[in-house]
Amino acid sequence: MADFTVGESDFELDGRPVRLLSGAMHYFRVHEGQWGHRLAMLRAMGLNCVETYVPWNLHEPEPGRLRDAGALGRFLDAAREAGLWAIVRPGPYICAEWENGGLPHWLTGALGTRVRTRDAAYLGQVERWFGQLLPQVVARQIDRGGPVVMVQVENEYGSYGSDQVYLRHLAEFLRACGVTVPLFTSDGPEDHMLTGGSVPGVLATANFGSGAREGFEVLRRHQPSGPLMCMEFWCGWFGHWGAGPVVRDPADAAAALGEILGSGASVNIYMAHGGTNFAGWSGANRSGPLHDGELQPTVTSYDYDAPVDEYGRPTEKFWLFRDVLAQHQNDGAPLPDLPAAPAGLGGPVRAELTGWAPLGNVLEVLGGPESEAATPPTFEELGVD
Repeated sequence: MADFTVGESDFELDGRPVRLLSGAMHYFRVHEGQWGHRLAMLRAMGLNCVETYVPWNLHEPEPGRLRDAGALGRFLDAAREAGLWAIVRPGPYICAEWENGGLPHWLTGALGTRVRTRDAAYLGQVERWFGQLLPQVVARQIDRGGPVVMVQVENEYGSYGSDQVYLRHLAEFLRACGVTVPLFTSDGPEDHMLTGGSVPGVLATANFGSGAREGFEVLRRHQPSGPLMCMEFWCGWFGHWGAGPVVRDPADAAAALGEILGSGASVNIYMAHGGTNFAGWSGANRSGPLHDGELQPTVTSYDYDAPVDEYGRPTEKFWLFRDVLAQHQNDGAPLPDLPAAPAGLGGPVRAELTGWAPLGNVLEVLGGPESEAATPPTFEELGVD
């Protein structure tokens, strides 16, 4: 058991300053049988922590019907076994280029724009879900011998709204559920985002892919003391259907990582290992000049041009990041060797699609009652996620 706290200028473990060298890896984008290898790859790159979101809609496809809700706990156990701390970002909204931002379709279909606000019906559903999810986080906190060192309140809320009553309620409810490790928020390093997304008394962190010094200067205007952390260092990006792969020069990404660590800050590399959007769970984006205002669906691959690629292999970016991270280990110990590659570790396999399924066959598999309507119903009204 240990005590992990937010100090005046650093994170502290039993009173000693420590730096979080974290990497994002989402348990729901990686086959469970591969968790151990991928976590060992993160450790070999020089990380001491792993971060994951939790997709509510994956685990509760219908109200009250849970699906593999214990997966998070098993992943946190795997992180501990790999010698990593863990950061948990339970949402309820997660973005993550995931279908509906992780919110169940049966919730947003009924409540619309009332989600992510202080609305009583919405908060009631969040509290019911958190009441089922959080015990496996609480039991695995570092002060109980587990790996969890921090838990996030909502997700980049300053990019969406400014309902401070809602954010404070979430933070208070997390505490009421037994979360004792530090809470944090994460937002872009812009004044309106940090104003809308921060909670008094909760550590604010910033998300960016470059310009660390400028980003931390903005964060310091809103939070004069406490440790600095880039909670999402975007070392790559996600891809859209119909567009070419998005890549970032490895040397450029390594230099940006060095700037973050050279500022004395902690970091969470987003993504350290991206994985795959299985079963149609990838989301879509429609926002700002980056996406030209068009709805652009995310591809099945969530490789993200990450240092550990979709297939679990080290890339050039991996080796450059390892060199940077080796200079910033808390204990100065040498980095572990790469784990042995699991059997079958390879690369892309091309598949020829030679058949198709008629609509009648699809409906037979999906099941459910037939219905008629005067106007086309929404998928939510049909119970289709």
